[in-house]
Amino acid sequence: MSQNNYNGVLQKPLGSGFNSSATTSEVIKGIKLDKKVAIVTGASTGIGLETVKTLSSAGASVIAAVRNIDKAKSNLQKLANVEIVELDLMSTDSIDSFAAWFLSTNRSLDLLINNAGIMFVPLRRDDRGIESQLATNYLSVFRLTSKLWDALKSTDHSRVLNISSQGHQFAPFNFEDPNFEKREFDSLSAYGQSKTALNLFTVELDNRAKEFGVRAYAIHPGNIWGTELAREASPETLQQMGFLDKNGEPIQEVIDSLKTVAQGAATTIWAATSPLLDTIGGVYLEDSDIAQIATEEGFTQGVRAYSLEEKQAKQLWDLSEKMTGLNFLS
Repeated sequence: MSQNNYNGVLQKPLGSGFNSSATTSEVIKGIKLDKKVAIVTGASTGIGLETVKTLSSAGASVIAAVRNIDKAKSNLQKLANVEIVELDLMSTDSIDSFAAWFLSTNRSLDLLINNAGIMFVPLRRDDRGIESQLATNYLSVFRLTSKLWDALKSTDHSRVLNISSQGHQFAPFNFEDPNFEKREFDSLSAYGQSKTALNLFTVELDNRAKEFGVRAYAIHPGNIWGTELAREASPETLQQMGFLDKNGEPIQEVIDSLKTVAQGAATTIWAATSPLLDTIGGVYLEDSDIAQIATEEGFTQGVRAYSLEEKQAKQLWDLSEKMTGLNFLS
């Protein structure tokens, strides 16, 4: 059985031949995905939309799982092999209904791409009292993956792709107060812990699922300008991140240094298709390769070791089952 990635033991670049400037069209070149079935959440805009376009162009059948049906129809109407289905990740009923619908079609699932997410939003809670970034960016992924498990394991080569972020470096997971009930709310920290949770989940899911032929990957798309992800971010937050100057205007040299949407989605496509990952899972990817452990101070490339730590990955799995009321691969 292939090795797990607990504590980041597999976080070493493979020499994929791609780099930060690679685009989806370069990564997908020569690859055929006929008869493959993929689900992409958050598929109507940004890197989700680019992911759907690229998979569809290679012949895959894609289910675009979206909250806004009208927007999805407008942006996806000319694509072949694409079904648009409603999915609201803040609603457990919506997640369960979507999964039940897909299972009723009796299709195997080759790719589950958990792309949807929110970032830097004000304090909100779902109907269970769970902070919205944790609920949307992580617990919905845990629930949806669990509910689709029978379809994932029905093929011996499926992959679960969890779109993480360099933003996991904002915060480790706070097991004492994950929902900001005892501490002052900070949107950056909330976002950071939701993505750290996604990394920990990926490590643990891969270790539990690989015997069934299911592998999992956490993906940092890169810093991208022009998506809707930061639409609710305050000017103060964007200034703190270095995107806006003191007058609230975009800093052009910073904007020019960011990835395009096609470059941002490239790592997702590489993770979905690369044969280099056939026997490797549970790893955090960036720039279409496996990332290194981040050891430098500050906000930097690579993945923080705390988001791959074995004890915390197992602890988070147990907590996730309690928070969702699900028993998944235990």
